[in-house]
Amino acid sequence: MSTSQKMFRAAGFIMVANLLSRVLGLLRDTIMANYFGQSASTDAYNAAFILPDFLFWVLAGGMINAALIPVLTEYADELHQEERWRIVSSVINFTMGIMVVVIVVSMLLAPYFMQFLLSADSGSSIEDQTQTRDLAIHLTRLLLLQPIFMALAGIAMGVLNMKKIFWPSSLGTLLYNICVIICGLFLPIMGMGIEAFVVGVLLGAVTNFAIQIPHLKKLGFRYRFIAEWHPAVRRILVLSLPILVFQALNQLQVAMYTKLAKSLGEGAITAVTTAHRIHFMVVGVFAIAVGVASFPSLAEQVAHGQRKKFVDTFSQAVRMVIFVCIPASVGIILLRTPLIRTLFERGAFTEANTDAVAFPLIFFAIGITFQGLVTIIPRAFYALQSTWRPVIIGIVTMFLSLGLMMLLIRIFPDAYKTGGLALALTLGAVVQVGALFYFLRRKIGPLDGANIFISTSLTLLATTVMAVGIYMWQYVIHLVFPGSLPKIASAIELFGGVGVGFFIFILVAKALCAEEYRLLIDTVRRKKT
Repeated sequence: MSTSQKMFRAAGFIMVANLLSRVLGLLRDTIMANYFGQSASTDAYNAAFILPDFLFWVLAGGMINAALIPVLTEYADELHQEERWRIVSSVINFTMGIMVVVIVVSMLLAPYFMQFLLSADSGSSIEDQTQTRDLAIHLTRLLLLQPIFMALAGIAMGVLNMKKIFWPSSLGTLLYNICVIICGLFLPIMGMGIEAFVVGVLLGAVTNFAIQIPHLKKLGFRYRFIAEWHPAVRRILVLSLPILVFQALNQLQVAMYTKLAKSLGEGAITAVTTAHRIHFMVVGVFAIAVGVASFPSLAEQVAHGQRKKFVDTFSQAVRMVIFVCIPASVGIILLRTPLIRTLFERGAFTEANTDAVAFPLIFFAIGITFQGLVTIIPRAFYALQSTWRPVIIGIVTMFLSLGLMMLLIRIFPDAYKTGGLALALTLGAVVQVGALFYFLRRKIGPLDGANIFISTSLTLLATTVMAVGIYMWQYVIHLVFPGSLPKIASAIELFGGVGVGFFIFILVAKALCAEEYRLLIDTVRRKKT
């Protein structure tokens, strides 16, 4: 089996696991919407994740994504096994020591952070704002325990992925969402409020880490209470520094984004967050799967000086992301209303909430392909152990997005300002992808641009035919059910539209002899190309 087939077989496995995880995530959000709708409680819950996520990404997430795998790849052979595990133990101990100190300080500073984040609300009384802020502080302090276990799980995942073992971390993500769902279903019945979902998050984070421990032991890993200033540890730190800066600024962008959403009234944070989660389902299911599966191969090819294989792997990853994300983007735009109604519209989640989510979802969905590519291209830089360039590009586009946010929420009408926030993030991703391609080409030369252009053109053609088919399906549904669609009709419109769109796209891609279609089929059939 070729390298590309192995990579996409691994990506296929990760994709299935991610798909199940995202479905469970949507079920989790549906349960929350049923209990709490779009309210001050859900706004507080969503805001409470910002500080814990900030700490994870700044202190551990960047290191895991950018530095751990490329450096450990140089110690992957059996001759360096003992040295490799000492490096990993040192990384764990340095990370945990810093994280515990920062978490304690963050718990003390949480009230000041939430005062800044949730101070602006055009539609709530002072008393309601105070209650929301107090709840957010309480939830934040609970959630600040999560980054410890997420960091441990992330380091374990990096070690396993370096050995091209992907399924334990994928299973851990599934179990994470299952824990949240179980707690979210049953603890509110016993009288617990939205804290039930926080308990599920903490239990899920512990489970996500615990499920990977046996597989680390099978590789021979033995934890040591050491903190060696090994050259590899220093290099991991040096490579992580630019990612640390970027993630800190990125989380600042999330905070500003949340603050701007809060200024649009109660429920706006939840509406935008829900739309973002729906659009990011495609990115999380497929693009991240391709990125995770391709990264160890890219790092290995750089370590062995295999430039042509590196470019081929990169090109195939980019083309596969485009092949999936463009039709998914158009499908979500066309089917957004039945999708939201089918997933969320029950209990406290009303038709007005559906409309509030549907509008920003249009602009998020436009950016799906670009967000997908943003998960792929920086990994090529990281594999080359060049972390500053993608970080500088990310920082520049981040400030561009912030400026566009403040501009577009002034331009958009009052009822549609959440769309301005979504459009700003999409435009930032477009600029970021263009800059990343440009500077990567300057660094390593041609990136197989002709094949990428041909693949994108064929995908756009197949997607256009698919869009016509989905539109005709919706036209028939609205003829059969005139006026406002009942919920069952919305479900028929959604699932029928997905089925029609999928089969049309696949048939047209096959007729056009799209290479990505052939690669998928050959990979499934285990044929050699």
